[in-house]
Amino acid sequence: MGFERDSRVRRSGRRQLMVSGAILATAFWATFSAPVAAQEEPGRAEAEADASTGQGNAIVVTARRREESLQETPIAISAFSPEVLEERQIHQTQDLERITPSLQFKPAGQLSGNSAASVVFIRGVGQVDPTAAVDPGVGIYIDEVYVGRSVGGTIEFGDIAGVEVLRGPQGTLFGRNTIGGAILVRTREPEFGELSGRARFRVGNDNLFEGFAAINLPITDTMAARVSGGFRKRDGYVIRVYDDLDLGNEDVATLNGAFRWEPSSSFSLSLRADYTKRDENGAPFTFAEINEKAPVAAIVSVAAGCPGATIPFAPITPGDPRFGPPSVPLIDDARCANDFQALGNFVNGGTAPVTSTSEVWGVSGTMRYDLSDDLLVKSITAYRSTKSRGIRDADNTPFVMITTDVGGESSQFSQELQFQYERGIFNAIVGGYYFDEDTFERATVPLAFPPSPPVISSLLAGGPGSRDLQLSDLETRSLAGFGEVSIEPVDGLELSGGLRYTEDRKTYQGTVLNLFPSTLPDPDPLPTLAIPEGGPLFIYDRPFVETFSALTGSASARYDFNDWLNAYVSYSRSFKSGGFNTRYNAPPPGFVPVPFDEETVDSFELGAKMDFGAARLNLAAFQTNYDNIQLIFREGVVPLLFNAGKARIRGFEAEFSYRPIGGLVFDGALSVLDDDLLEITPVPGATATVAPGDDLPFTPGFQGNFGIGYEFTLNNRLTLTPRFDGSYTSKFTFITGSVPSIEENGYFVGNASVALDVDDRWSVTAGVVNIFDEEYLIQGNASLGTLGYAERMFARPRNWYVQVAAEF
Repeated sequence: MGFERDSRVRRSGRRQLMVSGAILATAFWATFSAPVAAQEEPGRAEAEADASTGQGNAIVVTARRREESLQETPIAISAFSPEVLEERQIHQTQDLERITPSLQFKPAGQLSGNSAASVVFIRGVGQVDPTAAVDPGVGIYIDEVYVGRSVGGTIEFGDIAGVEVLRGPQGTLFGRNTIGGAILVRTREPEFGELSGRARFRVGNDNLFEGFAAINLPITDTMAARVSGGFRKRDGYVIRVYDDLDLGNEDVATLNGAFRWEPSSSFSLSLRADYTKRDENGAPFTFAEINEKAPVAAIVSVAAGCPGATIPFAPITPGDPRFGPPSVPLIDDARCANDFQALGNFVNGGTAPVTSTSEVWGVSGTMRYDLSDDLLVKSITAYRSTKSRGIRDADNTPFVMITTDVGGESSQFSQELQFQYERGIFNAIVGGYYFDEDTFERATVPLAFPPSPPVISSLLAGGPGSRDLQLSDLETRSLAGFGEVSIEPVDGLELSGGLRYTEDRKTYQGTVLNLFPSTLPDPDPLPTLAIPEGGPLFIYDRPFVETFSALTGSASARYDFNDWLNAYVSYSRSFKSGGFNTRYNAPPPGFVPVPFDEETVDSFELGAKMDFGAARLNLAAFQTNYDNIQLIFREGVVPLLFNAGKARIRGFEAEFSYRPIGGLVFDGALSVLDDDLLEITPVPGATATVAPGDDLPFTPGFQGNFGIGYEFTLNNRLTLTPRFDGSYTSKFTFITGSVPSIEENGYFVGNASVALDVDDRWSVTAGVVNIFDEEYLIQGNASLGTLGYAERMFARPRNWYVQVAAEF
């Protein structure tokens, strides 16, 4: 990664040994304590297979940590089988926004420069900052294991068993950092007694080459394994003029393995491992605009010799024609940092080195044991590791206005223990959860700032500016206890309630300084003294600790009016943990890091679920009260989080599917959101980026999607299925505040395909993505006040593919 970790918090190797030992201990304990009943019929494997595919016409979900019908679960859920995901060309988590109401899932989070750094919002609640110091607002889970970092949230859908998107806060059973909702990804379990496999290969324009294969290996009647892997390579669609580098390219490889042992119907043990590596050129940002009155834009223009550009900074003095308020003339001159630097939506004018890499892997062990007919215990032990780096030329011009280079390494260990009880009218779950994460992040930012005489003199002479350097050690220790009870006092009525207590301890220790000139290497050894102590550090070099705790809960009442209508009312409360700001361009008050507190969401929901056999319609209406919002303010060039907002979000969602006897398939969904930013609390010394009445980011007023296909039977071996999928998203913003050049004004995207199936074993599919070649934004960021730049990212233009798939 190009940097060495500091010695203060270095437990990665110890934690790997700890988790390996924990998972091996689970397997060892299981070997000697499981009932010796290998001859029993392994009924749970069949049940879980049914859960993956849907039992008959029912869709089985696990939103309440137990298997139950989608139509009888008092939560707004979008549930997708692997068949639906394949039909609608949903290949990774960020594609889910095309088929899920109220979901926004975007790549290349602001300030990260990493294409895999996800920004996820559900019902207007999430987090725009994907850096290590800030927790996400939507929880992402792989096989019930929480993914703590945003980079790990971009998941490839290879050997997938299903996906559930839970809309609204999930603070009782899923806990911290699910104030917007949760995305549950389930991979396929190994199947007993069956040697089977499947594979697909796809080619397309932009030199697309993509492949995937999975094989199921029976070992004994009670043991099986499964191995899968895939890759995707594709050229980028944004070209840099400076070096002809293609940005937005894809180069990803995945490998997954699973082992399952079920010696009896009362015991099962599952071990899983996953690995994903990306090595790409960089996020496909392009120039949006420059504020010609911003100090940094004016500084680089004067330094480049732009005619008429002025700055008020020494050594330039009154009487010099270059002296005056920060200003850049709007003339077509390459020496001027102004809007003439625009090169188009798919051409980048930057010159700084850029990259986007990540390596994410994890292992987990899940043990389930029936203590009796009514009571089971479940243990989930997991370890995950994330390593990433993203470099971006934020201004996307030949000038060195600002470049960000952010790399990090994170390791997390989690342990969850559940007891589930079900008897008659009573159903309950109680459990405990422990989460332990260590993260090291290195962020360095070359820029033409601060406007001190040495920096200005260097720039005027054609030399470098300065470079902020921030090395952050972050620890999170989280402990929670939870429980939920459901009871059916009368036929058709279910009452549920639950509570969860969570305590998070956040520790931060940072080495934060400014280097001048920017070409200086990172100090070795690192300085340890702050400015009051005679050193260069902006904050004291010692651990800072904050503890955040919350009691969250939920309650619901569900009633079956008849065989086809189920209605519910619910309340839920969740919180997202606080932390410390880690980015500084100057010393903060007292030379101590600026903390930010937790934020909370209270949601009230009314829903109805209708099943007419061939047709299914689910409706939900809700109000969300969003308090103590973590909003970005700016102190000079630096974005800082403060708890300074209060909002109310109201919405309505509908999902519809129609699958009559015959070949027709129709799916559709919509959401309507109305967000009101009720108040903004001023922060002394900081500039707000948002005002009351502004829209919350990633909160479009309307989203809608549909998919329609028809299977034509050509003969007893061949079927032909043409299909069209469309999605519409209305106007929304990417950041807090209004910057029209990086606002998406609404777009419709259509995808078309046709598939030829042979004997339900072979298939050939051809399709076009973005068939109408719509130009629309998928990301945007701006700092127009001091730095003066705005950048944006467009989606890939129209592209085609051909795929061959087979299974046995």
